[in-house]
Amino acid sequence: MKGKTGPVRAVILLICVIMFSWAGKGEAARMMASREGQTCIDCHKVQSPSFVKEWEISRHAQRNVDCYTCHKAEKTNPAAMEHNGFTITVLVTPKDCSKCHPKEVEEMTTSHHAKAGDILNSLDNYLGEVVGGPEAVAVGCVQCHGAKVKVLANGKLDTNSWPNTGIGRINPDGSKGSCSACHTRHSFSKAQAREPEACGKCHLGPDHPQKEVYEESKHGILYAHGKDKLNMYRERWVVGRDYTAAPTCATCHMSATPGQAVTHDVGARISWNLRPAISAKQENADKKRDSMKDVCNSCHSAPFIEGHYKQFDNLVALYDDKFAKPATAIRKELLARGKLTQAGFDNKLDWIYWDLWHDAGRRARHGAAMSGPDYAWWKGIFDVAKDFYTEFLPEVRRVAGPELYSELMKKYIEPDVRHEWYSKGMSKEQLKKIQEYYKERYGTGEAK
Repeated sequence: MKGKTGPVRAVILLICVIMFSWAGKGEAARMMASREGQTCIDCHKVQSPSFVKEWEISRHAQRNVDCYTCHKAEKTNPAAMEHNGFTITVLVTPKDCSKCHPKEVEEMTTSHHAKAGDILNSLDNYLGEVVGGPEAVAVGCVQCHGAKVKVLANGKLDTNSWPNTGIGRINPDGSKGSCSACHTRHSFSKAQAREPEACGKCHLGPDHPQKEVYEESKHGILYAHGKDKLNMYRERWVVGRDYTAAPTCATCHMSATPGQAVTHDVGARISWNLRPAISAKQENADKKRDSMKDVCNSCHSAPFIEGHYKQFDNLVALYDDKFAKPATAIRKELLARGKLTQAGFDNKLDWIYWDLWHDAGRRARHGAAMSGPDYAWWKGIFDVAKDFYTEFLPEVRRVAGPELYSELMKKYIEPDVRHEWYSKGMSKEQLKKIQEYYKERYGTGEAK
């Protein structure tokens, strides 16, 4: 046992050094804080010690940015309240952050993230508030999209709309967004925001499964294997220079390349809007695509990149032209002819149509965009086709009646030869070609 005392003492000494190091950092941060900030720290390190410790290890603490720096408020602030002799606001908004981070806030304010609160005026919100219920919206929809935060007469925040760090939050001071949606309180770490898990709170699920698509793609596989090599804690984080092991969501959509600066506009490199029933090109789509290709170029050759985008665009066109456009047009005609009401979701057809584009259609398009084959096909176009042929069109027949159904089929379905197998059945020539294909490839004339 005697011979082991040296190593044991060394380990104990190392633990002590680490503990005193952290304690020293905390004390140093406290001593550099303002008088008001020190008052906050003294109280909150007893009441809520975890977020004080998180602040102590943050870049904010290193640069003398303390509690009062961020939470102080003018009396004219709609969310201002008196708290232990200080005028503060619980809600720190992008307007507050812009005092030190004007460029980042300006970019974020014009981005898709800041517009996420627009869901409050969409069919998604109708589904949540009316079909579901506001209680579900409070803990579901707006926790990602952002609530309209309301202030009570005493300056406290209405608990029906708070807590909320939704990325498109509508704040009492008129600003939009929540920086802490990505840079979690109170360390506000860049490294944490660079990880795909930071995006995973919202970008997942049946209608926008970007995180799941990422995880099944080669990008996600490489991240799982090499995340310890990504140097995420570096101040400068340039793909191809500071790391090469794998890209994260931030790499492609926000972070710097040798030819581009960091951006907080998450749509600056996205050429398609894949949210609506029918896909739409973004404004300045070519410029945005070139910006994304610049990121791709850090790891891929030009022919590889062009091939990816060709396959992606082809899938989008397939979804739009074969399924989304005819389904949308048919539903529109049924509404115009009084076969459906304007209420929405009071009939089976609306639910089928919603699943077709909002869930399966988005999964297909996101799968193709992010190289997730399972989402492009089995969870995507396969489900789109199943919804379209086995649910949507049969329900159209029931709602429209035989005469109108025949008219709609001739107008929207039969002109597209890709639907012939459904509208006319397989011809002898088509069946023969299929049998020859399977015989050549598998040695049998039948699919297994």
